[in-house]
Amino acid sequence: MQDAQQQPAVLPLAGFTVGVTAARRADELAVLLERRGAAVLRAPALRIVPLPDDTELMAATKRLLDLCPDIVIATTAIGFRGWIEAADGWGLGEALLERLRGVELLARGPKVRGAIRAAGLKEAWSPASESMAEVLDRLLEQGVEGRRIGVQLHGEPLPGFIEALKEAGADIVGVPVYRWMPPEDIAPVDRMLDAIAARSLDAVTFTSAPAAASLLDRAERRGILAEVLDALRHDVLPVCVGPVTALPLEAHDVPTYQPERFRLGPLVQLVCAELPGRVRPLPVAGHRVEIRGHAVVVDGELRAVPPAGMALLRALARRPGWVVPRADLLRVLPGAGRDEHAVETAMTRLRTALGAPKLIHTVVKRGYRLALDPSADAKYASA
Repeated sequence: MQDAQQQPAVLPLAGFTVGVTAARRADELAVLLERRGAAVLRAPALRIVPLPDDTELMAATKRLLDLCPDIVIATTAIGFRGWIEAADGWGLGEALLERLRGVELLARGPKVRGAIRAAGLKEAWSPASESMAEVLDRLLEQGVEGRRIGVQLHGEPLPGFIEALKEAGADIVGVPVYRWMPPEDIAPVDRMLDAIAARSLDAVTFTSAPAAASLLDRAERRGILAEVLDALRHDVLPVCVGPVTALPLEAHDVPTYQPERFRLGPLVQLVCAELPGRVRPLPVAGHRVEIRGHAVVVDGELRAVPPAGMALLRALARRPGWVVPRADLLRVLPGAGRDEHAVETAMTRLRTALGAPKLIHTVVKRGYRLALDPSADAKYASA
């Protein structure tokens, strides 16, 4: 009993595979997921142009210096810091800081407010909600007609924000603090798309709208967009860091999951809550069985199962307690051909991997069945 009490609990994401599409902070996100047991498939859907090499940013900075804006809006801390550092490398750092001292400087949230103060500047105002919608409401309420406004763009769309200011009479100077481009190596993205379409991923995380749009664009170019969208709608959990990031997916009628706070930590917590909650525990032969993405939890112990075994187990679990013919199992077995003996071989390995051979019954001359406990038969008979 003492040993059972000391046995470590199964990590919330153990047995699941999660895709990471991020380019920025991808390592941090992957580590957070792996610490909770996930296998992580990384495929940066975009790459970021290094700021010191970005001629478009340099041109926008010079334009901002020349045009003497009335208001400048800083939207991200990393973007603001990078902009100041890049300008310093171009010999424009002091001029930029001097220009920003003379404007009404707005900070979208506390992180960018800290970056502004670290640069020796002082923001005029920051919204409590960290929302660009609140920034827009304040500007429109004050009136912006005839005013020149610099907006630090950060690679993600600001839906309606720029358009609303322009319609209200503002002159907008966009500053693209970092720009997205397609990845130099597209192979990881293609592997992720194939995994989504095959439902071998359990969830995909998105931390920027451009990454989501880029992934879908690549799927369309390959002619597999319909399969990818169907998987995201029904089987692969799409988790976005916030509503702006979700826009490209929701434009294709893909429902997304978003944390209440738009940060990596809450995003990971959401994945930890949603994926295990999607698993229906089965009472089988006196055991409690949870079939996860690439592994099975039997009585609280994680059991690694090879892909062929997982394919068989999923087929049996679709109708727990019912006999599944060998021919049907052969069809779901990866690369098995036409020899039903392959089912027997894979089934032997599956039973060994599960560590409880009686979970699966052989029904002579018919096939196999999950040995669903009699008390649960009525519950699952019509499943």
